[in-house]
Amino acid sequence: MSEFKIVMPKLGESIQEGTITKWFVKEGDTIEEDDMLFEVATDKVDSEIPSPVDGVVVKVLYEVDSLVPVGEVVAVVKTEEEETTEDTEKEETTEDTEKEETTEDTEEEESVEGSKVARELSNRFYSPLVRTIAREENISVGELESIEGSGANGRVQKKDLLDYIERKKSGQKAAPARAATDKPSAAADVSLAVERKAAPPVNAGEGDEVIQMDRVRKLIADHMVMSKQVSPHVTSVVEADVTSLVMWREKNKAAFEKKYGEKITYMPVFIEATAAALAEFPMVNSSVDNDKIILRKNINIGIAVARPDGNLIVPVVKNAEQRNLVGLAKEMNRLAGAARGNKLQPEEIQGGTFTITNFGSFRNILGTPIINQPQAGILATGSIEKKPAVIETPSGDAIAIRHMMYLSLSYDHRVVDGALGGAFLRRIADILEAFDTERPV
Repeated sequence: MSEFKIVMPKLGESIQEGTITKWFVKEGDTIEEDDMLFEVATDKVDSEIPSPVDGVVVKVLYEVDSLVPVGEVVAVVKTEEEETTEDTEKEETTEDTEKEETTEDTEEEESVEGSKVARELSNRFYSPLVRTIAREENISVGELESIEGSGANGRVQKKDLLDYIERKKSGQKAAPARAATDKPSAAADVSLAVERKAAPPVNAGEGDEVIQMDRVRKLIADHMVMSKQVSPHVTSVVEADVTSLVMWREKNKAAFEKKYGEKITYMPVFIEATAAALAEFPMVNSSVDNDKIILRKNINIGIAVARPDGNLIVPVVKNAEQRNLVGLAKEMNRLAGAARGNKLQPEEIQGGTFTITNFGSFRNILGTPIINQPQAGILATGSIEKKPAVIETPSGDAIAIRHMMYLSLSYDHRVVDGALGGAFLRRIADILEAFDTERPV
């Protein structure tokens, strides 16, 4: 019998801790590999964590609602030692067997020590069998961390490791290994360096109701304060005539839903226009790392979605520039539904490079949003309103009823200057204003 330590997993690049919200097991329970152990809440998303081993739960080290750092041991499982000798090894010559027996004690000590090191350095679950195969094939912890797992929550299974070894032996280029520990982001560095001002004392008066913030609201509050401390915010505003877009949608929304089984809102069009503008102005699709600017290869656009509990969450449309309008509508509707049903996966709210928030959904005409760190900009779309506007005609200027909206862009002045921010925002408006009313569904 041996003990296997269950650690708090790393469910995202920027996640450093998680809150245990539920235990599915108790001390003394017998579990099998992939049985759910506990539920952890990180960055507004709840994830169920499976067991990587068979065994008996002998210790549960943290109670529900405990905030636990990534890599910290949360439970201990007593396991049976696995047989790792393959049939081919049994068929080896007597001479080879005798040589192995003379070094058995040494190898056993090295295996135990290697197992301890792997457990200490890694934030992922690895079964004893996977770790044994890795040791025998001289696979480092760093290489293990780089392997994409097909198990629950990306856990590396035996097949994944064997496929990796086969590719390595055949000379295929292996994926670059992830670092055992992630470097803190620039936003985290700066937020630690800036002294946070103490809030003035606030007293509740007679008849006032005091409501305790929930976990998600605290996360949002801290993230917003950090963003204002980290980035010098500047906001630019343009007004766009989207009459052509409104006419196209009114004419085609029924046919679009019938053909593709999806409702077409304005948001997929806003995403399409924004992705096109980001491709033309890559500096806006960037992040700041101290004195370095990281230009993002992919255009991953986050969309702020209101959940039923009143809190916001930002699912991300990955590679938005590579999707057509139908693909954007399908993905946007899927993510929005998952967000409102609290069914988003951690990876679906990570990796965003730019964000859009729709003030217009609440009939607000304008907003000045806070940047979603570590991004460099966020676009706010206001409500579309009918207004009298001056238009140019062959016979001269005329006043007509047009569908108008405001677009506002908040950007990080460390990397985006007014000229760049203004040109980028104007480009989005131009794309929307030039929407083709004859565009096929």
